[in-house]
Amino acid sequence: MSISAFVTLGFGYFEYKELPIYSLKVAAKFIAGKSNYTNYDGLVEKLGYSKEDRLLIIHADDLGLSNSVNRASFKALKSGYASSGSIMMPCDYILDVGQFSADNPNIDLGLHLTVTSEWRGYKWKGVLNSSETPSLTNKKGVFPKKTKGFVLSAQPAELKKELQAQINLSKSIGIVPTHIDSHEGALFFDEDLFKVYLEIGEENKLPVFVPKAVAVHFDENFPKPKNIVVIENFYMAESGLKYENWEGFYLGILDEIKPGLSQLIVHLGYDDAEMRSITVDHPNFGSKWRNLDYDIISSDKFRNALQKNKIKLVTWREIQSVLYPVNDGGKQKN
Repeated sequence: MSISAFVTLGFGYFEYKELPIYSLKVAAKFIAGKSNYTNYDGLVEKLGYSKEDRLLIIHADDLGLSNSVNRASFKALKSGYASSGSIMMPCDYILDVGQFSADNPNIDLGLHLTVTSEWRGYKWKGVLNSSETPSLTNKKGVFPKKTKGFVLSAQPAELKKELQAQINLSKSIGIVPTHIDSHEGALFFDEDLFKVYLEIGEENKLPVFVPKAVAVHFDENFPKPKNIVVIENFYMAESGLKYENWEGFYLGILDEIKPGLSQLIVHLGYDDAEMRSITVDHPNFGSKWRNLDYDIISSDKFRNALQKNKIKLVTWREIQSVLYPVNDGGKQKN
């Protein structure tokens, strides 16, 4: 097969998987799947563990999306079923998250930086007025439904303004974010937009979630920044998983967790009228999906499997303390 035919086949695969990759250079990196980086040296030991220890972040996405998501996520975080969570700042229920954070300051909360609005009847705008960031919104002034629309139109300078506004808003309602990640992975695929994501983390001294598959961006012309921790073992339920296989999927993950740092992303909520209304015609990450995620991570079988496999739950706040240590004066060192 010729190189051109190989790349064409690759673009067809990206389109099928709805991965918004349109650069030949980036496409070649993702197709090759080879990462060129050295991970943060000694992270596990600096967190107070040995190289043989199995460390896991159980991460609840989408706080702020709905009352249903908030209630389930709050319960999971307070009960220790999840060790970390992240918030969608453009959504309608962020004030409840701000109050929860104020009432539970030790719970680890980051920001699920949001630039897409995927649900059919439930849309959101950016934190900034769309007149300030026209490349990020559609004609109705809301974020696009698909990551493809975002990637094809977003201007890096406007994106940086919006992401910083989301961080600033979180702090204004009493949240002290511990990290950032990307809703629907929208910030992962275009190299220029990915760089904005990394920059906004460094400038705000927030660890940035980068899964190994995305680390293919790093090469001799784009070296991995010093304070980036690549999550080399990352797990999440994806479309196609049958409901009857839910428990086996999650218990299987715990059986295969390797020494070092891993992350499991879950999407929590209750299968109630509110969540069914929001996720209508969208079974993936929908109402039943989220209730199943909650049921699994709160189950005795799951908790027992964590103990059996000697898995230790850690947080992004702990990682933040290593990447951006605080000196005696209470200020983070550069």
